[in-house]
Amino acid sequence: MDTILNWYTDLMDNKGDPRVQDWPMMSSPMPTLAICVTYAYISRVLGPRLMENRKPFELRSVLIVYNLAQTIFSAWIFYEYLMSGWWGHYNFRCQLVDYSRSPMAMRMANTCWWYYFSKFTEFFDTLFFVLRKKNEQVSTLHVIHHGIMPMSVWFGLKFAPGGHSTFFALLNTFVHIVMYFYYMISAMGPKYQKYIWWKKYLTAFQMVQFVLIFSHQLQVLFRPSCQYPRVFVFWIAMHGFLFLFLFSDFYKARYKNNNSERKAKFANGLCMAVMDDSSSLNGKHGYKQDAGSEVPSSYASSAADAFVRKRPLS
Repeated sequence: MDTILNWYTDLMDNKGDPRVQDWPMMSSPMPTLAICVTYAYISRVLGPRLMENRKPFELRSVLIVYNLAQTIFSAWIFYEYLMSGWWGHYNFRCQLVDYSRSPMAMRMANTCWWYYFSKFTEFFDTLFFVLRKKNEQVSTLHVIHHGIMPMSVWFGLKFAPGGHSTFFALLNTFVHIVMYFYYMISAMGPKYQKYIWWKKYLTAFQMVQFVLIFSHQLQVLFRPSCQYPRVFVFWIAMHGFLFLFLFSDFYKARYKNNNSERKAKFANGLCMAVMDDSSSLNGKHGYKQDAGSEVPSSYASSAADAFVRKRPLS
């Protein structure tokens, strides 16, 4: 135990970036870990239990203001990442961390702290779902995504507040600008829904983000001269793979399955039209269908095809 304690103390006090040592929440990972665990418990257990016998809150005005604030906040962080390195100063192929106290290096470290802070403000996404009793939205994907990000970003801020891996945060804040803007329009009511027809593509956009993240990280492995710490390369790439896998499952479940269901309903609807269309012929020729008989789905598809061929599209 003494060996573990000494290793932990040395890691926190001597291996971390001394510039951020005295910044809020940065002396120890325990407060961040405690908040993340509390968040997961409230999201999945306590929150739904407290709301079980209560009416859902509307919160439309609150949601509009919150999502507008998050859009502006994300845009500011994105701008700061550009101005503190990624707009003409950083090398996309290999960028070491600048641990100096130069204005540019301190601006990057400060931006990293605000990005870390933004991971906590995103917890309100889940809180609003719980208060509105939208428990189906508080999925495993949602809780994992929000629950592990503050802890993950804490390590990056503690030991490497700048350099190559901040490309991950740059992309993520850009995605959040688009995402929270979409949420804001969505909260404004039904008459604005026509402006967010691109909802399906938002998830695809997030998935592209993760492909770019782990591709950008792993390309460092093919550059032996790049001395950026490999532990952060693998750490960020692992997150990219994890979230890509989770979001891919969500995309398939949400959109691919829905498309299949819509096609099946369309086929059955056409089948019923075929049966209605032929009922007059059945009457003329004395044919009769047993009441309550079901039409097999395979027949529905073939009947639908026959119906489409029989009746040209108008």
